[in-house]
Amino acid sequence: MARTDLRHPAGAPGPWFVDDRCIDCDAARQVAPGLIARNPGDGVSVFTRQPTTDDEVAMAWRAVLVCPTRSVGHETIRQPPPGVYPHHLGDGVHRLGHNARDSFGAHSYLVVRPGGNLLVDAPRWTQQLLGPIADLGGVDHLLLTHRDDVADADRYAERFGARVWIHEDDRAAAPYATDLVRGTDEVEVVPGVVGFPVPGHTRGSVLWHVDGRLLFSGDSLSWSPRQERLTAFRDACWYSWDAQTASLDRFARSGHRFDRLFCGHGWSHDAPAEVFHDHLVDLVARMPDRR
Repeated sequence: MARTDLRHPAGAPGPWFVDDRCIDCDAARQVAPGLIARNPGDGVSVFTRQPTTDDEVAMAWRAVLVCPTRSVGHETIRQPPPGVYPHHLGDGVHRLGHNARDSFGAHSYLVVRPGGNLLVDAPRWTQQLLGPIADLGGVDHLLLTHRDDVADADRYAERFGARVWIHEDDRAAAPYATDLVRGTDEVEVVPGVVGFPVPGHTRGSVLWHVDGRLLFSGDSLSWSPRQERLTAFRDACWYSWDAQTASLDRFARSGHRFDRLFCGHGWSHDAPAEVFHDHLVDLVARMPDRR
């Protein structure tokens, strides 16, 4: 839990606070926009103001349970209310919170669908999620976007009897995987669920395209609210920026379209499919200048 003795002094006065163990992963800022922001002095998160409405208090609790270092908290209330996570984002997509530090705070998602539920990447292991996930129908397929955001996937897969998918080039991070994506060939897990390999961020990065309109991008693609356009992480490209440029170009030309983007790191976003496609084409055109 957050430590009052380490409370960051730049935070707004009041009972809600962030301590200075924050690792600047951005997760709390993404679930509590307008309440939590990046302190320009040192980059850590702070409350810019205290929550005043029920919706804002709910956002603050989501920040508490999303933080991988458990740096967000309340001075006197130590136990969150029930039902903070899973957080339904619409279209059967639920953010799971409980982000893992060894994933540097990456988000994970449960997708509830008639053809079988999907878990995209994994949170840290917690009993707080087991009952709610079971109530939503469990997990049939666990889809890993790349090696960095595996977290406790093995424990969730074992608990729910899920098949685990990862690209063969990142398999060392999940040796227990039951199914492999190979090369740059698309793979259909079940009807409506397609893995599209995008080597670049890591050699085995994969985009997961669901039901013709939902895209789970891991760390290969995200939205920049400041620039209001799609972006990719040049400074966090572990394999090859040239390969990532080619991969995203190949995806733009593939015919796959999406109107909802769910990221591991970075900001998720909704936009009309053709608007997203135009942004993706523009991103690919800009990427060579960022070598």
